Amino acid sequence: MIMFLLRALIFLLSAALGLVVADLILPDFTIVWADWWGFVLCVVIFAILQSVLAPWIAKMAKRYAPALLGGIGIFSTLVALLIVVLLPVGGLRISGALTWVLAPVIVWVVTALATLLLPMLFVKKKVQATRA
Repeated sequence: MIMFLLRALIFLLSAALGLVVADLILPDFTIVWADWWGFVLCVVIFAILQSVLAPWIAKMAKRYAPALLGGIGIFSTLVALLIVVLLPVGGLRISGALTWVLAPVIVWVVTALATLLLPMLFVKKKVQATRA
């Protein structure tokens, strides 16, 4: 149970980090910080959508378009961003064609890196706590 919660926390943190980095880099990618609860909901919904959409889209691509399997992560990120922006939660806004092209790539790369690196931080802290 603890491992499940830790993985969920890492996934949520990596999703939030990906969205924040896109907000910092892209001028037309806007997190509405005044509506912080909306942003929290966006992160949770985005993370859930990513975990559901990636395997489903991979299955569809494998069946109907095997050549697209390499881009599944970016495509599922695009679909998750589109759904989150369309929801009336209000924590995230994306405009401009270039931003719609770049945002999924940035969010996907940061989320992937964070998903790899965040567990190392937790393990490092656990090892240091065990040594002390």
